[in-house]
Amino acid sequence: MEFTTEYKDDTDDIIAMFYETFTGSEGAEEGLVIKELVAGMLASLRPDDMRVFSAIEDGSILGSIIFTRMKYEQDARTVFILSPVAVSTKHQGKGVGQRLISHALQALRDNGVDVALTYGDINFYSKVGFAHITEADAQPPLPLQYPEGWLGQSLDDSRFEPLIGPSQCVAPLNDASLW
Repeated sequence: MEFTTEYKDDTDDIIAMFYETFTGSEGAEEGLVIKELVAGMLASLRPDDMRVFSAIEDGSILGSIIFTRMKYEQDARTVFILSPVAVSTKHQGKGVGQRLISHALQALRDNGVDVALTYGDINFYSKVGFAHITEADAQPPLPLQYPEGWLGQSLDDSRFEPLIGPSQCVAPLNDASLW
């Protein structure tokens, strides 16, 4: 398995993998929501506001994750949020997602990103260094349906310090139904 940040030639395959994975686990309606989210991100975001990482083996995409920029008005730190994440159904449970996220977090560290956030299952994301944070630690851009799923980690080897000020996410994530 190898990792890549190249995605321009694989956008259709990446979108299809997200759609199939979410349809298989969450149903057709959620599959369409995530398909539209990913397609919107890949079509509209500038490269400096988005990082796409994929795991590839024998020319096939095993999994893909997308980090997008978060802005905190009163905080100078560089912050990215991980969302969404998908591993092809036939490759789940083999550590692909954890290895892909770990690789991506190291790449973000190497490129000066200070903080990574995500919104999901603490049991999964804690395996790659995320910990529960409160809305006082990092104000989400929209109200959270499940505050226990708000997670973060410092990428500069220091303790996670609260982010200051209101936040803003990229336009495709700025949808209350996703939060």
